[in-house]
Amino acid sequence: MDAIARPAPDEINRARIENPKMRERDLAAQLGISEAELVAARCGDGVVRLDARVGDLLNGLGSVGEVMALTRNESAVHEKIGIYANVTVGSQHALVLNKDIDLRIFPSVWAHGFAVEKRDGEEIRRSLQFFDAAGEAVHKVHLRPGSNVYAYQKLVEDLASPSQSRTVRLQEREPEEDDDSRPVEVNELRRRWQAMKDVHQFFGMLKALKLHRHRALELVGEDYAWPLDREAVAALLNLAANDGLPIMAFVGNRGCVQIHTGPVANIKPMGPWLNVMDETFHLHLRLDHIAEAWAVRKPTRDGHVTSVEAFDADRNLIIQFFGERHEGEEERKDWRFLAENLPRIARSTAA
Repeated sequence: MDAIARPAPDEINRARIENPKMRERDLAAQLGISEAELVAARCGDGVVRLDARVGDLLNGLGSVGEVMALTRNESAVHEKIGIYANVTVGSQHALVLNKDIDLRIFPSVWAHGFAVEKRDGEEIRRSLQFFDAAGEAVHKVHLRPGSNVYAYQKLVEDLASPSQSRTVRLQEREPEEDDDSRPVEVNELRRRWQAMKDVHQFFGMLKALKLHRHRALELVGEDYAWPLDREAVAALLNLAANDGLPIMAFVGNRGCVQIHTGPVANIKPMGPWLNVMDETFHLHLRLDHIAEAWAVRKPTRDGHVTSVEAFDADRNLIIQFFGERHEGEEERKDWRFLAENLPRIARSTAA
């Protein structure tokens, strides 16, 4: 939908009134607009526009107390209940590192912010919602019954933008740099892969080679990455729950990656969704969006580390799983056994 045809704020709000039970993301898609535009249309009526000052936000959230942190992409929603503590803010990255809320944040991606109040019967639901330049959600913080509303209101006051416009100026998202037709020196890929001493070096390797993550998995060879049956992700969660195996589940987008570390217990399928419904961790995963699953082996100083990664039809990473592990420790043997014995797909080889 081009800029001329986009609905005005009053039209957006009228559509919201006419569809009171529809989720914001779904209503925005139906209207042909971004979720940020849908939220902005209510500025002045339960919505306050915020400056996306990530450092001030993260450092101020600790005083709000227990909240629910939500990070999602098109195919997975990751929700953790806890507090924002142990915050580190740098020029390129920000971190929240504690047992309950564990985030890797890329502040340059955060473009638009809003404080949202929504009445639900006698209850007022409060949240902070942040979006990228294209209007896609990067991170949300939902207050809980025990949250400090006064601290929340003070934070909103501090972050309030001088502009309370009901419209959003959007920018088209730049595509990731990768060209499938460009030849790749597989021996160089394998040399760099084998030389890794830390899993975090993986991203630098991809950037140096100008290589998409998915293509690297395809090319590196089955001693480092092998394709799994699409059902392997559901099997992984069910097996981990049955065995009480603590795992790490990563869900992210361009602006934020959110991590759960620990066991999972209550696995509940519902239509195309597979849900984890534990006390402080909820995961909602669209199994029908998984086009490919891979097991990936990365070298570290402490031995190789194994992940299971799911991709959609456009090769976007949906979710990653690891066994629970701390820096300086070897990978858990029970996790490695589980990952290496998930159902594989035989790859055809040239005659």
